Amino acid sequence: LARQRKKKVTSVDKSNVLETSRLWRETVTEVSKRYNDVKVEHLLIDAMTMHMLTDSQRFDVILTENMFGDILTDEASVLTGSMGVIPSASISDGSVGMYEPIHGSAPDIAGQNKANPLAMILSAAWMLRLSFGMDTEASSIESAVKSALTENQTTADLGGALSTQQVGSWIAKYVQN
Repeated sequence: LARQRKKKVTSVDKSNVLETSRLWRETVTEVSKRYNDVKVEHLLIDAMTMHMLTDSQRFDVILTENMFGDILTDEASVLTGSMGVIPSASISDGSVGMYEPIHGSAPDIAGQNKANPLAMILSAAWMLRLSFGMDTEASSIESAVKSALTENQTTADLGGALSTQQVGSWIAKYVQN
């Protein structure tokens, strides 16, 4: 993934305290030797949370384990305004991946047509690009989401007045045109 982007990976751990994080850091360092064209930096989770809020543009691909990933994605929602717009990918060595929004299932609004679908839509765009090499299609979806945000064609969590279904329909029409 980093090779397709800015060739920079930030590995996040807690190697100054946790033995598992020391193993993580050793493993990332060893694997990174196979990718000389990719710059790898290591940050402790504490420093990462600070830098993400004060200088988020410095990051591109963030590599971490699940618990720290949960912390960072929740924090990233502060930067975007909602958990409802953040996609996520867990990718293997090849093109196989699992794509999902960072937010949970939101059982409190289940069946009410209120959930923000943008993170799932963006996760699907990532799947098209990263697992299937469909860059044009992924870019079309990403452009549609950007336009929906710009034109306030969003659910209530982002200040809009549309339902889940209405946002999805708006995105679909945008992509078709």
